[in-house]
Amino acid sequence: MRKGVPISPGVVVARAYCVDEALARREPLRLEEAALSAEVSRFDTALSAAGKELDGLANQVRRQLGDDEAAIFRGQRLLLRDPSLITKVKTAILEKRIDASSALHEALEEYAALFAQIHDPYLKERMADVRDVISRLVAKLAANPSHGECLTCDEPVVLVATEVLPSQAMAFRRLKIAGIVTETGGPTGHAAILARSLGIPSIAGLAGVCREVATGDLLAVDGRQGHVHIRPDPETEAAYRKLQREYFDLRDRLVIENRAHQAVTRDGAQVELLANVNGPADAEMAVRTGATGVGLYRTEYLFLTHATVPSEEEQLAEYKAVIEAAPCKRVTIRTLDLGGDKVVPYMGERREANPFMGWRSIRLTTAYPEFFQTQLRAILRAGLYGEIRILFPMVTTLEEVHNLKELLEGTKAKLRRDGIPFADKMPVGIMLEVPAAALCVGALLPEVDFVSIGSNDLTQYLMAADRDNPKVAHLCEPFSPPVLRLLRHVLKVCGRHGKPVTLCGEMAGRPRCFLPLFGMGLRQLSMSPAFVPTIKELVRNSTVDIARKVARRALRLTTFHDVRNFLTRATRRVCPNVSLLDTRN
Repeated sequence: MRKGVPISPGVVVARAYCVDEALARREPLRLEEAALSAEVSRFDTALSAAGKELDGLANQVRRQLGDDEAAIFRGQRLLLRDPSLITKVKTAILEKRIDASSALHEALEEYAALFAQIHDPYLKERMADVRDVISRLVAKLAANPSHGECLTCDEPVVLVATEVLPSQAMAFRRLKIAGIVTETGGPTGHAAILARSLGIPSIAGLAGVCREVATGDLLAVDGRQGHVHIRPDPETEAAYRKLQREYFDLRDRLVIENRAHQAVTRDGAQVELLANVNGPADAEMAVRTGATGVGLYRTEYLFLTHATVPSEEEQLAEYKAVIEAAPCKRVTIRTLDLGGDKVVPYMGERREANPFMGWRSIRLTTAYPEFFQTQLRAILRAGLYGEIRILFPMVTTLEEVHNLKELLEGTKAKLRRDGIPFADKMPVGIMLEVPAAALCVGALLPEVDFVSIGSNDLTQYLMAADRDNPKVAHLCEPFSPPVLRLLRHVLKVCGRHGKPVTLCGEMAGRPRCFLPLFGMGLRQLSMSPAFVPTIKELVRNSTVDIARKVARRALRLTTFHDVRNFLTRATRRVCPNVSLLDTRN
């Protein structure tokens, strides 16, 4: 049995699907003589497809971002035509009788050894382009599989990977994912958010698990305890299958019982439970689970899964689809939150010592104002189809708020000149993720209509700990006394100014976090749709008085463990069943 970091609760028994086996280096497939010609043709098809994709990227990036940013794709397009690369790959296929993906990996290793001998920094940087081109070709070959290579699967599987990046997430949509197990990551990392948005068990921080597990191995995964049994014996398998039935029976029962009910406490206090979504499918799930609106629409997932820069019309169509699928057509749309581990190729190669605290999110607007204006135009136009609010992420200073509002007003002026209808009175909010902004929130509030607390980043910045690093992820827990005290400060100041506050970080969906948040005055929470029925059950069994007492006691405690243990006991007293639907960390 292996022990990792519990990420998303639940129990599942299913066979493993190892991502690294499908997408990374592996033993070459040996081909018969008769298959060689078809494999060369498959490589030519991949070359053509990758070339068309790069041409489209270069053209669209040039239009939206400029010639300098498009140059990287024109250079990569030239690499695809390089006779040396093409000859290396085809020769390896024909003479070594190996598949095209393996031939490409061999070529990559050859280039890497060659570039390692180069001392010129500029030329050494070009190795990144070579890697990108070969990765693109390997991806095209995987999309046009042969010899049994395929990303589809008829049975539910547990995804096993070193990590799951946001840009990779949609590549697995053809799989029936029953669980996720990764070597890296923490409770508030993006793999964790993906798992919780899907409502599936997940465990991170299992170093070396990719070497221990092969595709097809049976796994028993307990996302509450963080336990993984690899190739369990019959008794262990039977016990975990029983736990799996009990967990999903309880979860499904809460959906059925609570979907039509309002989130109202026993003493009549109203709580608004909203959903965090990445696209229309999540918005539809929010309706099914009983959310009353979308509190956070992460627009960057459209960009992360799009081969080229989405045009204004493409963005408008996607935003409209989310609005029409959302509960009551109420949606808070967050502008692009790119950077860190959420990168797109058309923004250029940016290497920073600490990208999570670097040139990312709203800070990119100064470099790419037209790029962001395109998104603002699409959001403003989408405002005609529902009750829409616009949310700017990662705001740090009052000057940033002024600049963003000027950009927004300038975009409105252009739409008026173009004669294009849009929602002129759209509420504007900021996301509190940077501790500096949270501490000085009183100075920001007169400039905005509402505030959303992004507890994931706020916690990692406050605790100086990368939430995707399993060695320090334990510091990124919402039970930390400094986190609770900073949230109390924000809620008090916003209350004095009469500005509505929503907490849309992952702690909103953690059952043990509800009572102290509610007791401190929070009345709007936005979470993964799968958690709405659980939190609604907790709301309906709580009272304001109980929550205030829990909050006061939690705020007096001084260690993470004391807070966690106290909130575990308090939550079980209020609603025993809910504790089964939370992780045990």
